[in-house]
Amino acid sequence: MNREHTLDSKEWEQIVETYSKEDLDYAMELARKTAIAEFGKMIYFRGIIEFSNICKNDCYYCGIRKSNKACSRYRLDFDDILACCAEGYENGFRTFVLQGGEDGWFDDARMCWIVRSIKETYPDCAVTLSLGERSFASYKALKEAGADRYLLRHETADAAHYRMLHPEYQKLEIRMQCLKDLKALGYQTGCGIMIGTPGQTPETLAKDMKFMEAFQPEMIGVGPFIPHKDTPFRGEKRGSVALTLLVLALCRIMLPKVLLPSTTALGTAETDGRKQGILAGCNVVMPNLSPMSVRKKYMLYDEKAGTDITAAEGITLLKQQMKEIGYEVVVGRGDFGKEKEDD
Repeated sequence: MNREHTLDSKEWEQIVETYSKEDLDYAMELARKTAIAEFGKMIYFRGIIEFSNICKNDCYYCGIRKSNKACSRYRLDFDDILACCAEGYENGFRTFVLQGGEDGWFDDARMCWIVRSIKETYPDCAVTLSLGERSFASYKALKEAGADRYLLRHETADAAHYRMLHPEYQKLEIRMQCLKDLKALGYQTGCGIMIGTPGQTPETLAKDMKFMEAFQPEMIGVGPFIPHKDTPFRGEKRGSVALTLLVLALCRIMLPKVLLPSTTALGTAETDGRKQGILAGCNVVMPNLSPMSVRKKYMLYDEKAGTDITAAEGITLLKQQMKEIGYEVVVGRGDFGKEKEDD
């Protein structure tokens, strides 16, 4: 695989079903060498602004699902969002990630205004959106307003598995069409999965790897499944950190230039999880820029890391963690295919 960057479905299944500690160590070493060859020991920061936890969807794994009556709902206003950007910019961020539930109040007019205002205020910055499923026309309008990237995890490439994770009205074919639309419009497009969701098997993971190989995303988000106490999956066990690291490493080997975050979920599952992600080939970390007043309300899963420290404290901590393993946080947009231009 290290030479050809591909495996067939049965080979993917065999790896995830039979890997040993030695296999994981070897995959992480290969992935780390691949990432260093592409990016050096540079880590890009993306500042996440969680601007709404209101969502029309009812995904069985998610703490902000619409049926969770225990969730305290909020929306940030325009000034709050710009204040988060201002703090991030002062601390060296050159990408802002606007992430929220599928909240209909943030229609195209409002979202385009927000994106356009950020781009006018910070023309040297990238804007990434993570707003879920929208129409082609909506994605087009947001792109024309200045959005650069879009994150939309596909969750699983297996239709039967997708049905186990979502109610009937949420359909895999719609999710996949959205990803195709985003690619067609020229977004740097991100997909991804959780490791260890109920019903996930070596066969479904093999489908995910083959899908990502064919789709060629510019970004991939992979983290362990962590249950939330107020969801139907409350009693399910956490996803394996080791398997998460293996999949991250395999993604890096398969797609050497992909932008690969070491996720908050990985840092929640294990104290040094984010460092381990970097050592498995990740090259992006995404600290939280959201106001402290809403941090605990955007709880997609239990015990989410980073909810008790300020944005500045979180940035300082992550820089220290990266330094401990010999990596440097760099100021730059870190666009796909242009990383070394930001040095």
